[in-house]
Amino acid sequence: MKKLINSPETVVTDALEGLAAAHPSLSVDVANKVITRAGAPRPGKVGLVSGGGSGHEPLHGGFVGYGMLDAACPGEVFTSPVPDQMLAATRAVNGGAGVLYVVKNYTGDVLNFQMAAELAGDEGIEIAQVVVNDDVAVQDSLYTAGRRGTGATVFVEKIAGALAEEGADLATVAAVARLVNERSRSFGVALSPCTIPAAGKPTFELGEGEIELGIGIHGEPGRTRGPLAPAAELTAVALDAIQGDLSVAGDLMVMVSGMGGTPLIELYLLYNEVRAYLNAHGGRIARNLVGNYITSLEMRGFLITVCHLTDDLIRLWDAPVETPALRWGR
Repeated sequence: MKKLINSPETVVTDALEGLAAAHPSLSVDVANKVITRAGAPRPGKVGLVSGGGSGHEPLHGGFVGYGMLDAACPGEVFTSPVPDQMLAATRAVNGGAGVLYVVKNYTGDVLNFQMAAELAGDEGIEIAQVVVNDDVAVQDSLYTAGRRGTGATVFVEKIAGALAEEGADLATVAAVARLVNERSRSFGVALSPCTIPAAGKPTFELGEGEIELGIGIHGEPGRTRGPLAPAAELTAVALDAIQGDLSVAGDLMVMVSGMGGTPLIELYLLYNEVRAYLNAHGGRIARNLVGNYITSLEMRGFLITVCHLTDDLIRLWDAPVETPALRWGR
């Protein structure tokens, strides 16, 4: 294992200290592993909190800031944060209008956020939860009951965050978050596994020339294994799976995210293949993201996420945002 770390035990806290040093717009409680906007909360504004295991950067801490999340709770690598973290984050961002939890559909995340919601409710804080379950690769997995939550999390956090910034109430913000999730689908492909620092070995093994189709973001295997193929063929496999579950015709937002170890030249090449496929199937890309937005440590591979847009969703996507990982309009 070759990693730029001090020790496996301190990876997350060391990284949080670096995040705090690099981004003064964030307030980082390293000891309790809670990231909030500096100066939060804003009275009368719905707070947005998300979180999950570390190793998916910039998700979630990189999306804390104006127009997106108010707080993020990073767990240990590929391990859910604990309810105490979530409750501390909830208290820190509660401006009196309630708090929305954006939860990826992994069993640990779902259970711990539910427990935190109950604890916050006991303190009189109104909580709404949206569970993201956009992955079409598998129905159940090692980590979930039902579909996994992957790339649509970025879309949900941005669009719901924009609406919260406008002063919408909790029910309205939660409704748009659920709408984005319902209109989004994802599929991922791995060319290599990744290595969790504490484990010191790859999460799975791939033979020379093999790839994993339909992977999750925790390094878990996908729906099937196959031979390496040209980018156009792999793109078609991913989008065929998405198209089989939800038509890709119409105005779309598309994200091609690297899994942490994929060069940008390959991601742009993939995006061009995505564009060609969607054009051939009646889809029009109205908005896009290409880069590393939801990753799996140093895994080589890609995640394609597609969301059907409406005029209102486009407006909210285009609204100003200022976070470490997304910035425009301010």
